[in-house]
Amino acid sequence: MEDFEKLPAYFDGKFISLKDANLNVRTHALQYGTAFFGGMRAYYNEKEKNLFLVRLEDHHARLRQSAKILRFHWAMPYAEFLDITLKVLKDGGWKQNCYLRPFIYKSELSLSPRLHNVEDKFALYAIPLEDYLDTTRGLKAQVSSWVRISDNQIPARAKATGGYINSALAKSEALENGFDEAIFLDQRGLVSEGSAENIFIVRAGKLITPGTASAILEGVTRRTVLALARDLGIATEERDISRTELYAADEIFFCGTGAQVAWVESVDRRQIGDGKIGPLTQKLQERFFAFAKGELPEYKAWLTPVY
Repeated sequence: MEDFEKLPAYFDGKFISLKDANLNVRTHALQYGTAFFGGMRAYYNEKEKNLFLVRLEDHHARLRQSAKILRFHWAMPYAEFLDITLKVLKDGGWKQNCYLRPFIYKSELSLSPRLHNVEDKFALYAIPLEDYLDTTRGLKAQVSSWVRISDNQIPARAKATGGYINSALAKSEALENGFDEAIFLDQRGLVSEGSAENIFIVRAGKLITPGTASAILEGVTRRTVLALARDLGIATEERDISRTELYAADEIFFCGTGAQVAWVESVDRRQIGDGKIGPLTQKLQERFFAFAKGELPEYKAWLTPVY
C-alpha cells in the first residue's frame, strides 16, 4: 500500500495520520527505554473479501500482563482495544496483509529512569507486511555470541523496548557474518530463541521448543503452533534444548507474529536434515497460513473479521 503513513493511527487519545504521530525528543520512553509493545497480524482473504486479525484477545491479554510486570498503569478493557484496532484498519481501508503495533510508553518529559509515578500512554498503528523472514527458502542461522538477557534482568515475556538492544546486537552480528538470523543461548548456555522469534526443533518425529524458563517471549504464534501440532497428532514437548541438539535436529524453524513459520536450512554452517524444508515444518507452515487467512472453520474463533 502506497502512502500508508497518511492512514490513521491512534495516538495520544485520538486518531491522526501515522506521519503526525510523533514524540518529543525528551519523552521518558525514548530516553530510558521505558515502554513495551505487541506485534499483531491481519491477513486478507481475497475470496471472502475480508481481513482477519489473528488472536487479538490473546495479544490484548499479553499486553495487560506486560503492564503488570513493568509497573505500568495501562489497563484498557478489551472492548475499547478492539474498537480502536478495528477503526484504524477500517478507516485505513486495509485490504492486504498488514502488521499492527500496539505501543504503551512512559510519556512524561522528565528525568530519572524509574517506572512508578510516571504517566503512560497508548498508541497503535498499522503497516503493510508480507514476510519479515523469507518463508520460501531455508534460513542460515548462527548461535549468537550475545547471551539472552535473563528474566531477572529485563523480562522477555514483557516485550520491553529497552531489552531489544540485546536483540539488535545479535541480529546485526548474524547479518554481518553472512547469516539470516541469530539464535540466543540463555544464561545457562541453553537454547532460548531467535532475535525476535521463538524456535522449534524436530527430533525423531517430536516437536520440541524451549520452555518459558529459558528467557523466551511467551509467543502467541508459539502457542498457536503447539495447538495446531497437537490437533494434527504431532507429539510436542517444552523442555531445555542444548546447543548441539540444534546441529543434531532433523528440522528447525522459527515462529512469531513477524516471522510466521520460517524454516532453517543450517545452523553455524551445519546443514539441518537434508537441507530442505522438513515434512512436519511444511505441514505446520501450510496449516498456519490456512488458519490465519480464515480457511479453517475449526479455528475461526481465533480470528476477528475486520469487515
